Amino acid sequence: MKIVILGNGISGITAARHVRKHSNHDILVISDETDHFFSRTALMYVYMGHMRFQDTQPYESWFWKKNRIDLLKSRIERIDFQEKRLYSTKGDIITYDKLVLAPGSRSNKFGWPGQDLDGVQGLYHLQDLEAMEKHSPGLERAVITGGGLIGVEMAEMFHSRGIPVTFLVREPDFWSNILPAEEAAMVSRHLREHHIDLRLETELREILPDASGKKCAAAVTNTGETIPCGFVGLTVGVSPNIEFLQGGDLETGRGILVDEYLQTNIPGVYAIGDCAELRRPRPGRRAIEAVWYTGRMMGETVAFNLLADTESGNRLPYDPGIWFNSAKFFDIEYLVYGDVRAQLPENQSTIFWEHPNGKKSIRINYDRESGRVLGFNLMGVRYRHEVCEKWIAGGAYIEDVLQHLGLANFDPEFYPQHEVELVTLYNRQTGKHLTLKQKRGLPAVLDFL
Repeated sequence: MKIVILGNGISGITAARHVRKHSNHDILVISDETDHFFSRTALMYVYMGHMRFQDTQPYESWFWKKNRIDLLKSRIERIDFQEKRLYSTKGDIITYDKLVLAPGSRSNKFGWPGQDLDGVQGLYHLQDLEAMEKHSPGLERAVITGGGLIGVEMAEMFHSRGIPVTFLVREPDFWSNILPAEEAAMVSRHLREHHIDLRLETELREILPDASGKKCAAAVTNTGETIPCGFVGLTVGVSPNIEFLQGGDLETGRGILVDEYLQTNIPGVYAIGDCAELRRPRPGRRAIEAVWYTGRMMGETVAFNLLADTESGNRLPYDPGIWFNSAKFFDIEYLVYGDVRAQLPENQSTIFWEHPNGKKSIRINYDRESGRVLGFNLMGVRYRHEVCEKWIAGGAYIEDVLQHLGLANFDPEFYPQHEVELVTLYNRQTGKHLTLKQKRGLPAVLDFL
């Protein structure tokens, strides 16, 4: 059987690896972006000089031949699902028996005048990084619109080279549609401390060209201000890269519609990663989740189902587990486990502690009636993923968690610990008299859980 995987990101390559691990089927991975898989989240570090591009490739070039995974650098413009054929822009015709669609995302554009000028772009593909490099020499100012994670990465990239940045954010604070108010305010302060010209409650209205009519010369905001700049970063989210698939037999919404087994409406055709839209997402999860770890999980799940479909028949439903995400706001690390929303639901209570330096905080959300822990939100503090996940999955009681909170410390020997502050805060909020009862070290986690 010939399995073709369209896309060589984390989803597609994970699928290829797991198909090969469990079968001898022919595997072909097609991408027009790069010859080999690379870590997309590491692109910013290439620009900042912390890594070389070759350092972002998890596998040596010999890996693919040794594991009999064929690679083709080509752009697919059309798929005939009835005949099981892919057509490339070069005129190539590729046949398949099973097909996995993993073409990823593209940066959003919302019809701004001037959005197609030279020097106006997002940050998703390697080609975006190369374009940033081209425009950086002599750049006097960059304007970035969109208060998300890609935007703050781009701001840090330009900042690392001493290029002034004006950052347009529609919300009252940075990422305040995702982060609770205190954490959002912390990030806003931190950006300004790094000399980012942060403009809150401000949006991009249009981009003005230079005298040639081809290059970006200025950004105009919704307040009417004109900001001279040679670069505009469009970081208002991403959308599934599926334009070439629309209008045919494949059912699509915002993304490619899939069932719980990641299969599309066409037998033998699957979709995974940023482009996949679950018809029935799990409670509390979104239909499309453009996150690295969910893409990896989808790749592993679809590999199992591809093989089960032809051999055992026992398929595996996709289960993303408990929500997790991580990021970095310059030098403040961010971790979230479980259910932590911008607005606290009525059925939840929260404990929020912030360090006096304003660069660390811990938030624990729990059910108001049962006391069951629901989520952790961490700024500048690391907690062990496996510990927090077990507490949430097991419905651990908030007071038990607080008394044993040291078990979650990422490195209890060298990192400052703040359990006393959390317990003291809880006691003050509730009038109780909890004390710490934890043992140190990871083995104790298993004893407690």
